[in-house]
Parts: sequence; C-alpha cells; structure tokens
Amino acid sequence: MKMARLTTCKKVKTGSICCNLSSVTSKCFILLMFLLSLYPLVHSKGNLLVLGEDNWKEMLSGEWMVEFFAPWCPACKALEPVWKEFSSWSDDLGISVGHVDVTLNPGLSGRFMVTALPTIYHVKDGQFRQYRGSREKEAFISFVEEKKWTSIDPISWWQSPQSFIMSTVSYFFKLSMALRSTHNMIVEDYGIPYWGSYIIFALGTILLGAILGLMIVCIIDLIFPPKATSFTSSKKTDQSDENQEKKVEEEDLIEDDNTKENQELRKRNTEIKQDG
Repeated sequence: MKMARLTTCKKVKTGSICCNLSSVTSKCFILLMFLLSLYPLVHSKGNLLVLGEDNWKEMLSGEWMVEFFAPWCPACKALEPVWKEFSSWSDDLGISVGHVDVTLNPGLSGRFMVTALPTIYHVKDGQFRQYRGSREKEAFISFVEEKKWTSIDPISWWQSPQSFIMSTVSYFFKLSMALRSTHNMIVEDYGIPYWGSYIIFALGTILLGAILGLMIVCIIDLIFPPKATSFTSSKKTDQSDENQEKKVEEEDLIEDDNTKENQELRKRNTEIKQDG
C-alpha cells in the first residue's frame, strides 16, 4: 500500500510540474508573438528621424528624403502613415528618412523656402532636389531605388539652405514668428486690443529705426572721419576768388586809363592839325 501511494504521489507531482511548464511556455509564446506584432511599429518609428534647427545639417552628408509638415495640415496628416511606412525601408534603401515640423522650426521653413505643405526634398551629399511625384510608398521607393532623382536639376546655389542668402531669410522668418508670438501675448495675456498692439509695434518700429540710424551715422563717422582740411581749402578757394576779382578790377582800371590817354592824344592831334 505504501508503495502504491508513493507512485501515485510521484505521478501527481510530475503532472503538476508538466502543467506548470506548459503554462509558462504558453505565456512566453504569447508574449513573443505580441512583441513580434509590435516590431514593425517600433522599427518604423526608430527609422523616422526628427530634424530641427539644431541638427538639420546632418542631412548634408549621405542620402536623405526629408518631409516638411505641419500638424494642422490635412494633406500632411494623410501622408503621415505612408511616410512612416516608407521610413521603415530606409535601411534597405541605404538612406535616411526624416521630417521637420515647420511650426516648431520657422527658421527652417524660411531656409528651405517652404511655400506649400507637405514639401519633400531629396538630398544627396549636400545637393537638394524637390520631390514632386506621387505621395505613395511605392513611388518613394522607386524614386530612390531607381535613382529617378538624377533626372531632376538641383536647386541653384543661392537657394541652397547653407547659402548666406537663405540663412538671412531664415532669421527674418524667426523674427516674424517672434513678433507674432509677442503680439498674441500682448492681446491674450495682457488684454490689450488689437489696435493697441499695432500702435505699440508702430512706436517700437520708429524708435528702433531712429536708434539704428544713429548707430549707422556713428559707425560711418568712425570709419570715415570728416577731413579737417576741407574748411581751410574752402578758405583758400575764397581767397583765390577774391584775388582773381581784384586782378580783374585792376585790369579794368588800367584799360580805362589807357582809353582816356588815347582819347586825349587823339584830341591833341586833331587840334594840331587844325592849327597847321
């Protein structure tokens, strides 16, 4: 009887161990399948690079496809899942895929002259070409894989984002956004009406223009100081003019004297002839 009990106990114990192992393996299998289902999402997010004012120069090396978008743009919202799916092919294509939020980076929208949304650029070793094809994943892949970008002329040197001209434009865009945010703050936070905000900006513009004008005049005076000899030279010219006038008057007097003497001699000659 004892032997039978021991064998039954052993059977029960091994059965419980098997049940525990099977439940653990089933849980691991379910967890593994869940992670595999999440892999494409994680993979695509990891390959879609976020570019901004601080790291936009990374696209100057290598090959890139970059999208400029705004969260409020309906066309950008429609392109978002397609662009994320296309970014998952970046490793296979040997490129980098990124996007730029123009609402957070107004300087880049001016630097790249973004006038419509979404705007897509292909970048190859610092040369920029604007993509104007179909907004589908297959079209993006074939554009890169078949090197269709070679048939598009790169943008001119003065439109290049790293040029001095476009850098200046980017600062103007930043300034405009700063003025806009200041205007919103004056109206919304301080409760000043719109016309009051416009008057403040007008007075500020006049004051700033006066200060800049004064600074420019001072800089010009420092670089090109006025010559002290200009006053003395004007004096010399005045004296020379006076001397010339005196000479002319003296010559006129001499001529007048000569004419008088000639007239007297003529009178004497006529009188002598009459007496003779």
